[in-house]
Amino acid sequence: MPTTAQCTRPPEACEYMPDDFFRRHSAADIFSDGNPDLPLEIDLGCGDGTFLLEMAKHYPERNFLGVERLLGRVRGVCRGIEELGLKNAKVLRLESSYTLEWLLEKESVSRLHLLCPDPWPKARHHKRRLVQQHFLSCLHNVLSPTGEFLFKTDHPDYYEWVCEEMETFGKFTPLPWLGDGTDDAGPDAFFYPKTDFQKLWESQGKTIHQLRFKK
Repeated sequence: MPTTAQCTRPPEACEYMPDDFFRRHSAADIFSDGNPDLPLEIDLGCGDGTFLLEMAKHYPERNFLGVERLLGRVRGVCRGIEELGLKNAKVLRLESSYTLEWLLEKESVSRLHLLCPDPWPKARHHKRRLVQQHFLSCLHNVLSPTGEFLFKTDHPDYYEWVCEEMETFGKFTPLPWLGDGTDDAGPDAFFYPKTDFQKLWESQGKTIHQLRFKK
């Protein structure tokens, strides 16, 4: 739920602050000062904005909204957007689950990225994992008819958990990842920069597991 402070605090530059947190918002609402007709992509839990900024620079023909709960991170990403002069990127300060369930307009999102989220490794905390059946139902609602969900984690158990949850839900089709746009990834690979967390985990020798699904 949005807090009173979120509703009354002046927005940062490049921050999207909804005029009403209790209605659904479209791409036209979020990018009313830019080009709202571009496909909308969501970086859910955008952290320091590493992935968001690189994607927005590489794909000017798409709009990107980062969703982040922590105000300090929101301000940092906003500074990055402003310094780079990006017109196709904004940040929303809000909980991820609330954003999907209540804020985003149905069928308004072309791709949603959930990258290296908290795996909540202890069994008693698994109920806190974001990817559950209710989350997938909300995700299915906000994705466009051909929308995609892209997921990465360094945690093998969470990877298996997401595979099982997706299979149980049964309304998404798995797609090949096709690499991250590196020189040896093949001609069909798409550009996909690494997050700060992915770089950290790889520097520690961890394997990154990735999934891609189509509605």
